[in-house]
Amino acid sequence: MAATLLDVAHWSTWAVCAVIKLPQLAAVLAAGSARGLSLGSLVLELVGFVVFLRYQIYYDYPLQSYLEYPIIIAQDVILLLLILHFSGNMKQALLYAVTFWGGWYMLTLRRWIIDLAMNLCTLISAASKLAQLRCLWQSKDSGQVSALTWSMSAYTCATRIFTTVMTTNDLIVLIRFITMLVLNIWVTATILRYRRTKKTD
Repeated sequence: MAATLLDVAHWSTWAVCAVIKLPQLAAVLAAGSARGLSLGSLVLELVGFVVFLRYQIYYDYPLQSYLEYPIIIAQDVILLLLILHFSGNMKQALLYAVTFWGGWYMLTLRRWIIDLAMNLCTLISAASKLAQLRCLWQSKDSGQVSALTWSMSAYTCATRIFTTVMTTNDLIVLIRFITMLVLNIWVTATILRYRRTKKTD
């Protein structure tokens, strides 16, 4: 029974992550604007995802426990390019590419570097969610921010809490997923609140 639940959790997480950013990408493309999206939030999220993926690979964790991260990273890179395009800052794309590529290799130069980075990863990922919340609070407008994308992120955090307990039981990873679950729910609720507020005005 536990093995079946673990398989369902893995497969459902992969399925959701295959399309997790598509609602957000579609909203930005349809509007021709990235209004409401925080560039800082997205960059911090990418840093967190890259560190987490590198940590999982470095410690040779089961592929099933992180298979969705390359897919999410690819979708985030596309979203980053769209934000840069719509804000007229495409020249910064090369700087971001070089920085992330260099960071990918520097993370595993020494074991203490990847361990420290993973310990900071939760703070970085939390900062990305808080940056998006700040953007929403300041504008009081959810703009092109997709509640579906954020709710799918909450779901994948919940499933990853279960799969982590069942496979690696890594405390650092568990703390990260629990923190991200709470913050993803908070961002989703904030998006829906401002969406309702805008409709009633």
